[in-house]
Amino acid sequence: MTLALHGTGVSRGIAIGTAHILERGELEIPQKTIPAYLIQAEISRYQFALQVASQQLRVIQDHIPKHTPKDIAAFIDTHLLMIDDPMLKEGPIKIIEQKQCNAEHALKTQGDQIIAVFLEMDDPYLRTRKDDIEHVVNRIQRILLNQPSEKSNIIDKLRGQIIIADDLSPADTILMQHHDVVAIISELGGPTSHTAILARSLNIPAIVGAKHVRQYIKNGERIIIDSLANVIIVDPDNNILAHYYEHQKSLLRKQASLHNLKLKPSNTQDRKKITLYANIELPEDLSGVKKVAASGIGLFRTEFLFMNRSQLPDENEQYHAYLRVIKSLKGQPVTIRTLDLGADKNFHTNLNTDLPEKCSALGLRAIRLCLKDPSLFKPQLRAILRASAHGPVKLMIPMISNLLECQQVLELLETCKQELKKRRLKFDNKLPVGCMIETPAAALMAQTLANHTDFLSIGTNDLIQYTLAIDRIDSEVSYLYDPLHPAVLRLIQNTIKAGIKAGIPVSLCGEMAGEPFYTRLLLGMGLREFSMHPSTLLEVKERVRSSNTKKLTTLTNKILKCDTSDEVATYLQKINSL
Repeated sequence: MTLALHGTGVSRGIAIGTAHILERGELEIPQKTIPAYLIQAEISRYQFALQVASQQLRVIQDHIPKHTPKDIAAFIDTHLLMIDDPMLKEGPIKIIEQKQCNAEHALKTQGDQIIAVFLEMDDPYLRTRKDDIEHVVNRIQRILLNQPSEKSNIIDKLRGQIIIADDLSPADTILMQHHDVVAIISELGGPTSHTAILARSLNIPAIVGAKHVRQYIKNGERIIIDSLANVIIVDPDNNILAHYYEHQKSLLRKQASLHNLKLKPSNTQDRKKITLYANIELPEDLSGVKKVAASGIGLFRTEFLFMNRSQLPDENEQYHAYLRVIKSLKGQPVTIRTLDLGADKNFHTNLNTDLPEKCSALGLRAIRLCLKDPSLFKPQLRAILRASAHGPVKLMIPMISNLLECQQVLELLETCKQELKKRRLKFDNKLPVGCMIETPAAALMAQTLANHTDFLSIGTNDLIQYTLAIDRIDSEVSYLYDPLHPAVLRLIQNTIKAGIKAGIPVSLCGEMAGEPFYTRLLLGMGLREFSMHPSTLLEVKERVRSSNTKKLTTLTNKILKCDTSDEVATYLQKINSL
């Protein structure tokens, strides 16, 4: 019987294949009391497990094919660093000594504590980095329990298969990526999970967050993944199969035609120049940026420098990371967003001890955290300033809610400039500084902020959740997350108008920027700069090149007067059919 299941499509495409369910089973972690005279032996057993885990990852690392995307290899590097980090290298040992318990229980205790810290973070990208901890802890536990870490014996069976699992580690992916796996389904994860990132890097369709999917699919059963429609079709009949085979061919033809747009200008039919930038998480993402010939980086997230480590990166480390990106782009602009982390005194040992232990979505995060602790913020400002001497750089401030915060950043930036001058180090004295419009307050104050900054960038992901008072990660209310809510559209329009009036650029760097369905609406609202994941850029370019902004104006004005999302969607269908 044909069955339709749903999840979140994170890597566009259609795949048809047979199901291969990857079963690992839950690890049963024993809790034992260790006699005092055996404590040192238990510590040695744990240390040996760390060594074996590190060796396993290095073997995988040594066998990574040369053409593997660098961001996949970077995950293995991250796991190696974590094994050597005091959090996992020393923390469980202290628990063994203090509680006189077995290594497995000590590791579970320490791992749960670290994961709890990540779960309290508001940023979805950072929250899903708990996956790193879980994968590394799981690897060490399997060694302690004498269980295999990877099911290498399944590799030869994966050709033409759709992998279904609770989650996939980077090591899993590297083992299976060159064996013609056609798609991935995971019960866990979201758009920023490891599985999502890896699937996009490998350019294979994927659906994540498909809860309990393994209860409804059998090994060897034929299934279809339509990640564009967020659907998994189980046991399709011949008519459905024929439809999707044709749809799949059509998509392949479209992808080939999109590639031909790579070097063509992103101008509208009425000759409006539209700039298409890319968002990146890591320097390794640059390969994807170059593949689509983006006009530069519209959002370079810097959180990767501060994660999975016990000490903060110093100024020089940050400077060299930014420099690598700037030099690689060879004169194209790079917009660097300052640190956007939630506050937790356990997250970094060097943070002020008076910071609150928990951070909510409305708590001490992003620019609030940075302004509270200049010793955290100033090294980053100096590093960005120094990097600006080597190419066009912009500095972007996240989570602004009032003008005072903006002014405080500008004052700190001026202090950092004076410090660099004393050290006789070069920098761009006219470094452009802009605000991210992510809060309703910032959107309503957009004109004031535009009068004091060099550019504005609309972060729709947070703007939508704050405007609608919902946590987009919470599955219980995520259905309320609505980019077409009239209030959201009016705040976006207010920001674009403010930029136009002040004569400064306004970009949009949230998920809306990379969704072709919204492209013409945003063009009609006056947006001229988009920044998105590289994988969606050519689709947006195609929509831009087929649009006429003059024809969009009338319908866009009607949309901005709508009272409901349904009315907006009706007009939007008309815009997209022009």
